[in-house]
Amino acid sequence: MSKRRKSFVNLMLGVVTCLLLVSISSPSMSQGIARWLSAPAPGSTLATDMNRHLAAQLQQAETVLLAQTEPAPAPTTDSAPTSGSTIVRYVAVMTGKETVPSASTFAFGSAGAALIGNRFVIRGDFSGLSSPLRDFATDPVNPPNPNVNSGIHVHKGEPSKNGPFQYALTVEPGADQLSGRFKGEYTLTEEQLQALSNGTLYMDLHTKQNRTGELRGIFKAY
Repeated sequence: MSKRRKSFVNLMLGVVTCLLLVSISSPSMSQGIARWLSAPAPGSTLATDMNRHLAAQLQQAETVLLAQTEPAPAPTTDSAPTSGSTIVRYVAVMTGKETVPSASTFAFGSAGAALIGNRFVIRGDFSGLSSPLRDFATDPVNPPNPNVNSGIHVHKGEPSKNGPFQYALTVEPGADQLSGRFKGEYTLTEEQLQALSNGTLYMDLHTKQNRTGELRGIFKAY
């Protein structure tokens, strides 16, 4: 890929990321963004595809979560609906700019997640990695942790810091080892639920070239 094409791809990924984050943080702007996406502006097709991609990931996560969740009993006239029966949706857009320290990469990743009560399901994918995922079996963390057994993890921490490991995701690499899918299904603790609500629960992706992290993204309410 030429330097000019790489610069264009990086620019468009930045535009898409900004659009997604604006849409997530400000639902009232959704209609305006939808109008922009429908206009024949450069990159609009890519942005539309990314929004559809996230919607599909959310649908996958919701389907799995609902299949695992027992239907809540119908509320009586004397009881109010409980939050445990309500689906809360999250998305995470992963870029190299969010890693600490930031990584120079043209890779991209995203995920949709669904929560009912304390049950959390994630579905996502990645592409364009600089190198295959870090193999923690041969290149372990120090001190070793047997639970760190894949190249994509959930962490808890502030955006400017690397926070403690929480969970490893199950990864299905593609044939090129530079793209693939990932998934996770967890029962969150009260502390992790609070972190999710506060915007301090995030995912990161580690590769052989960027061992400390090539991609990172915070879960944000959708």
